[in-house]
This record gives sequence, C-alpha cells and structure tokens, in this order.
Amino acid sequence: MRPLVALVVSAVLLTDTPAADPVRVTDDGSFKQHVQWHPDGKTLLFTRIHQGKMALWTVGVDGKELKRLLPDHKEPHFDAHHSADGKRIVYVYDKLEGTDGKLSLRTCAADGTDDKVLVPHKAFEESPRWSPDGKLVLWVSTRHGNPELYTVTAEGKDEKRLTSEVTSDLHPSWSPDGKSIAFTSGRNGKQKVHVMNADGTGVKRITDGDHLDAWPVWRPDGKKIAFVSRKTGDSDVWLMDADGKNAENLTKTEGEDTSPAWSPDGKKLAFVSARDGGSDIYVIEVK
Repeated sequence: MRPLVALVVSAVLLTDTPAADPVRVTDDGSFKQHVQWHPDGKTLLFTRIHQGKMALWTVGVDGKELKRLLPDHKEPHFDAHHSADGKRIVYVYDKLEGTDGKLSLRTCAADGTDDKVLVPHKAFEESPRWSPDGKLVLWVSTRHGNPELYTVTAEGKDEKRLTSEVTSDLHPSWSPDGKSIAFTSGRNGKQKVHVMNADGTGVKRITDGDHLDAWPVWRPDGKKIAFVSRKTGDSDVWLMDADGKNAENLTKTEGEDTSPAWSPDGKKLAFVSARDGGSDIYVIEVK
C-alpha cells in the first residue's frame, strides 16, 4: 500500500485561546490534501481528486480561478511545493504500473512549463520540499526499506540520507533559516513531531502524549510550528512554540482538519477540513 501519509497528533498543553472563524475557500467537496501557499500570497496550490483523477490544482485565496496546473499529465501527480522565489514547483509523479505505481519527483516552472524529472523512481518518493535558499529538495523515500528523509540538489545531484530508523520518518518541513528540519517520527513509539539539524544530527522530540502527531510546518518567522493533533479525538490544527511548548488548538471542530500551510506573512493558515461535509480548503487568521 502506498505510504501517502495522513495526519494527526498529540500536544503538550491545551489552551482555550479563541481563534477567528475559518473562511471557506473552496466548496466543491472533492478530496483535497497537501495545501501550499504561493509566495505571492495570492493563490493556493494543492492536490485534488476530480472526476477520478488525482492532480495538482490552484485556486485564488478568494476562491476564484480554480484550475489544473498540469492538464497534460494523465497519471496521478500530487504533493507539490513552491520554491521560495515562486519560480519553480517540485511534486510527486506516479507512473501507474503494477499495484502501487512508480513514484518519482519532478519539477516544473510555476506555470507548469519546463517539466522534468528531479529524482527518478527507486521506491516511494514523496513529500518533496524546497530548502529556503532553493538549493536543495528534502523528501521522503523508502529506498532503504522504511520511509526516511533525504536531500538532493536542485539539479538532482548529490543525494544524501538524513535519517536511519527502523520506523517511519515523515512530513518534513524546513525552518525558515534552513538550519533545522521538523518532521514526524515513530522512533519513540507513537508518531510525534521531532526537530533536527539540517544535516540530520541533533534529533529532538518536541511533542508528547498518547496521540499521533503529523504535518509540522514552521511559521515564516521561525517562532511557531503549526501541526495536526488528535488529542481531542479527531484531527485539529494546533499551534505551538518552536520548542514544543504552549500548544493551542486553533480549529476545535468535530470535522477532520489536516494539511496546514502558512501564508507568506505568517498571519494566516490554510488547511483542509471535512467540517461541512466532503473536503475543502479553509483559511484561518492566526495571532
């Protein structure tokens, strides 16, 4: 089964800080995941299943101009990430063969042109993320057995393995200064949020508890990390200090909330929620 990983988390401290009501961006209800904010702050890039096809789509933050990014691709492609300058996108491409397909990483210009392979298929290649300086791509691969974290240059050279665990390391996210990486790992039992140096050293767990953790994403100022938690029984978007302290529940709903992504100014979070039935993108203001 493909390790297209989903959600969730435990938090260090529950607070009752009120948050503004989320604004609904899409209303079609089709499956969505892997939301990313364009560096210009005007559009969102995400994975969508529409008419039975998994593909990359974009939509304005105002909910207008919903469109496919790569309409010529007939096979599944998903989980894209913008470079910091907004000029290129890295994403997962799934060549359908056998029962699971062959996943590789590809890059293209922001408008979908100049599409090419970055990391050829060796195993499951997923969750690609540009480094803040655009020189590296961080991603998850099962090429050595279970999901681990790797980096490769923007030219597809000098692959390096960062983690070596008997359990899964997932959901990587660069710190804004490029010196640290947040990720989800089950190395201490339940999946928890961990932080390490960009070279893979100094791994530290920053969430605790009996619930799963996932989707950590650094706020652009580096002071906070948003993530997803099941501490209250279903998936909510949470916010904590970069060291794991002072966690608070931002969404507090019975519907599943996943895939948080920061706006470039760090004042808003986009996320996917099933709160109104189906699966749609919402945006919430964050203090």
